[in-house]
Amino acid sequence: MTAPGRRSSTFTRLLRHGFTDPSAAERLLDSVELAPMRNDPVLLEALGATADPDLALHGLVRLLEVQPGPLAQRELLDTVIAAKPLRDRLLGVLGASAALADHLARHPKDWQALVTYEPRDLHPGVAEFERGLAEAGDPVALRVAYRRCLLSIAARDVCGTTDVAETAAELADLATATLRAALAIARAAAPDDAASCRLAVIAMGKCGGHELNYVSDVDVIFVGEAAEGADEGKALRSATKLASHMMRICSETTVEGSIWPVDANLRPEGRNGPLVRTLSSHLAYYQRWAKTWEFQALLKARPVAGDIELGDEYVTALEPLVWKAAERENFVPDVQKMRRRVVENIPVAEVDRELKLGPGGLRDVEFAVQLLQLVHGRADASLRSGTTLDALQALAAGGYVGRADAVQLDSAYRFLRTMEHRIQLYRLRRTHLVPNDEADQRRIGRSLGLRTDPVAELNREWKRHSSVVRRLHEKLFYRPLLDAVAQLAPGEARLSPEAARERMVALGYADPASALRHLEALASGVSRKAAIQRTLLPVLLGWFADSADPDAGLLNFRKVSDALGKTPWYLRLLRDEGAAAENLARVLSAGRLAPDLLMRAPEAVALLGDGDGGGLVPRSHAHLEQEILAAVGRAGGAVQAVTAARGVRRRELFRTAAADIVGSYGTETQPAEADQGALVDRVGGAISDLTAATLAGTLRAVVREGWGEELPTRFAIIGMGRFGGHELGYGSDADVLFVHEPREGVEERVAADAANKVVSEMRRLLQIPSADPPLLIDADLRPEGKSGPLVRSLKSYEAYYRRWSLVWESQALLRAEVVAGDEDLGRRFIELIDPLRYPAEGLGDDAVREIRRLKARMESERMPRGADPKLHTKLGPGGLSDVEWTVQLFQLHQGWAEPGLRTTRTREALAAACAAGLISGEDAATLDEAWVLATRVRNAVMLVRGRAGDTFPSHGRELAAVGRYLGYGPGHVGDMLDAYRRTARRARGVVEELFYGA
Repeated sequence: MTAPGRRSSTFTRLLRHGFTDPSAAERLLDSVELAPMRNDPVLLEALGATADPDLALHGLVRLLEVQPGPLAQRELLDTVIAAKPLRDRLLGVLGASAALADHLARHPKDWQALVTYEPRDLHPGVAEFERGLAEAGDPVALRVAYRRCLLSIAARDVCGTTDVAETAAELADLATATLRAALAIARAAAPDDAASCRLAVIAMGKCGGHELNYVSDVDVIFVGEAAEGADEGKALRSATKLASHMMRICSETTVEGSIWPVDANLRPEGRNGPLVRTLSSHLAYYQRWAKTWEFQALLKARPVAGDIELGDEYVTALEPLVWKAAERENFVPDVQKMRRRVVENIPVAEVDRELKLGPGGLRDVEFAVQLLQLVHGRADASLRSGTTLDALQALAAGGYVGRADAVQLDSAYRFLRTMEHRIQLYRLRRTHLVPNDEADQRRIGRSLGLRTDPVAELNREWKRHSSVVRRLHEKLFYRPLLDAVAQLAPGEARLSPEAARERMVALGYADPASALRHLEALASGVSRKAAIQRTLLPVLLGWFADSADPDAGLLNFRKVSDALGKTPWYLRLLRDEGAAAENLARVLSAGRLAPDLLMRAPEAVALLGDGDGGGLVPRSHAHLEQEILAAVGRAGGAVQAVTAARGVRRRELFRTAAADIVGSYGTETQPAEADQGALVDRVGGAISDLTAATLAGTLRAVVREGWGEELPTRFAIIGMGRFGGHELGYGSDADVLFVHEPREGVEERVAADAANKVVSEMRRLLQIPSADPPLLIDADLRPEGKSGPLVRSLKSYEAYYRRWSLVWESQALLRAEVVAGDEDLGRRFIELIDPLRYPAEGLGDDAVREIRRLKARMESERMPRGADPKLHTKLGPGGLSDVEWTVQLFQLHQGWAEPGLRTTRTREALAAACAAGLISGEDAATLDEAWVLATRVRNAVMLVRGRAGDTFPSHGRELAAVGRYLGYGPGHVGDMLDAYRRTARRARGVVEELFYGA
């Protein structure tokens, strides 16, 4: 008897053998059923070798309890004691699968299915499984026979007799035999239907690929034809009945549960299409309507049941179409987009536990392999395998995938699939989620041979293999391109030039020969620079391919690398800074403007990193003005000073453009900015602040060179139009007014001459041809327009506005804001014009009619010839002009009474009008959406083309790039144009009502 407080030696031994509840185990070992082998050390050793010794022992006792009598119990015990193969198989299954233990408890004699241990039993095929199911004449019997076969598969799996690929193949063969048995039952139930048609069952997905899970939907497609002499319509109806019955036999729940769902949703038109089609109907659909993913799915098509000859005809007919899929427009983006959509649909709470669909999961490997098969399988029939691991091996053998990468992916895929098998085997439930429960993780870890600390080791190995997949699955596509051109050590199979060209075309490169030359220039050689480039380029190529112009992205990257390649920090930045490489790839492939700005001073690439360079956050107006004035102060003369100011402007324009592109495209870690208005405000504010600071610096430089520290007249610059409204775009001129006031004792003429010289010199210096973009100053909104003096004194403005001011000038002054120069003078100018732009009691009827007349005239006279008005962002219906004139009418009418309307900014004024009840929330939202979209389009056009434009580009690639910036994927420019027209049309309806009073 064990002394109180001391544990028995049995208790200790049980702990040592992996039992987690030794007390319960002791009681089970003391049960009557186990009396003959209670003290047999072999039993404990065998239990300790299982995934879950507690579960195995409990299952064994249950199995003994349900044996029909003492002789049956003795037979089972004797076999367990004497036959090691049976002992390992039986206890291995009982320790890994509670569901199969339940099956054995319901069917006590089925343990004998594990006794046979002949060579043919080690790797059974379809024929052996068909024999195992042969006596099943109804759905219930079929389920029992299916699980009896499943027992033997699971036993070989958990004992290590078969590896994960062999297990998956056996499960697919068992599924094939089961589909045949189910179809035979359906045929027997409806012999007339069976006689009138030919029906082929095509396995798809993992069953078709000979790599099935323990519990998975079995994907199928049905092909039907009329039997000789039968009517086709009647035959298809009969085939549909047989197919439906076969699906129910496998899927429906009975007293023995179900087998697995049979899923026919991969058929043409999915759930909406007919369940059974003729071969010609299938062929017509795939020739005309099928999407890229449907050809990807056909990679795994395999006839498994019914009329195999018809099934072979189906595969033969569709095979040429499958291998032409890579020639489809936007092929690679379509496949990658589908993969991203899968990840996006995973519930947030599950994404970190998702073994199959999550980042670094099984689907990443499968998608990458299938993508490569579709690109290169056209020319290389050795790649046409439906089995992922076989295809991966063939890709490596052909040089389409690096051998080292293939080995790592093979190992990761096998580990993740084995994990998936063990998770599903426990309850025979369809799941791909790693359980949270520690006991479940312990069982899974032990089943994989991780015995020291199963939970910690399992999680460590899982994360390691997932990170390998994450790192390699995209690189897999691009790495061999470099090996094909990099002239590295011999011995490794490589892509042929033709295969490399095919892959570049599939990625969307219009000039694959030039692209491969760029890769060769970047990656060849044994230098450290070339080695780092070979590390970076596989990922960069993927990001370039995600743009509308991969060729431009790669060319621009070569230019930047040529300019900075010898700079030690450049490649280090791209390699080590998390965001820098992706940000650079986005910027270089998004259009012309940002790369042009960068090429003029490539060191600005440092802004794209995460480090101390300030990143992509816009600088404040005060910071910009301080930097520019300091640079002007250090310069020797006005030309040098303004050159320095323009250099700062170029760098900050690049920062703004890069931030806009990255925010619009999104990155792998940061989704695209959802608030389009925030992006517009950020760009408008940043460029307006930068323009104001540049003008302030230029003014300081001109005054210092011509007059020293003080100009003989006070001088202020008033921003107008989009400049005054903080809404400048990349291609906007700076609309301004110039105002001066002679200092005490200075003659009016002298002061005016000085002010005019300042303006003339500022305009000249800001437009001198150089590496920096010019800043054009437009003063056409001044009194009398181009006919009036360029600069006026404050008194002259006062006299003019008192006597001659027209209503359009009051409207223009709504945007007036001091941007540079003498603050006090600027403040007094604003005080002068406030009564004009916010007239007491609002506008009279004549003034309102005049504004409407001017607007209608502008729409008819200023629209460019040949332009589509519905797509003109400035003058078209629902465009910028419509929204701005409507808002400005509110300001002129009610600004005197509503302080919120006294702002130069369109969106602020619109929000204030809504808050004041002048416009409904719905109408305000409609106008705001249209204004933001039109502004985004104008910004996109400038970013893409490098020159300003008010309408969508006509060139296909440029239009696609605008779409990409606006969030539309490849092939969706039509959706973009439709969305613009729809948004503008709704806005025009509001304008007709509020502005024109319709």
